[in-house]
Amino acid sequence: MASPPLLIIWHSRTHTSEQLARSAAHGAGENACLLRAEETEPEDLLSAGGYLFCCPENLASMSGAMKEMFDRCYYPVLGRIEGRSYATIIAAGSDGEGAQRQLDRIAKGWRLKRVAEPWIYNTAAQEPEAILAPKTVDEDALQRAREFGAGLGEGIAQGIF
Repeated sequence: MASPPLLIIWHSRTHTSEQLARSAAHGAGENACLLRAEETEPEDLLSAGGYLFCCPENLASMSGAMKEMFDRCYYPVLGRIEGRSYATIIAAGSDGEGAQRQLDRIAKGWRLKRVAEPWIYNTAAQEPEAILAPKTVDEDALQRAREFGAGLGEGIAQGIF
């Protein structure tokens, strides 16, 4: 059986990115494979047709676990996934732009093509207790994530992207 065309790689500490990634995978159905960043290997990236990277912004950067996945997988797939599609979901307490910039720079190095506008889900958490607390993503955002995943998965599967 062929690998699903969309690989959704996620990391989350407060469950925000996890909920969004799982909803996107639910929307994509059989067109998606959902993997934690810590479990993702170069072979997973090589076998996918496109990617959804979903992580929090921590201290104006992507989360350490997501960065570690890129550190571990970057060179083994360099020059082997050029032209594949990608999109991002960033969970942030403020603007999320730092994590977004990092992800886009890595994608540029891999020569990936962005197929959807960046989505930064803002939790507005600003105090330490709120930042560290488990979050519940509202139903509208979960529905948007399902639609996002469905569109990405189908677009990659059909060769639209």
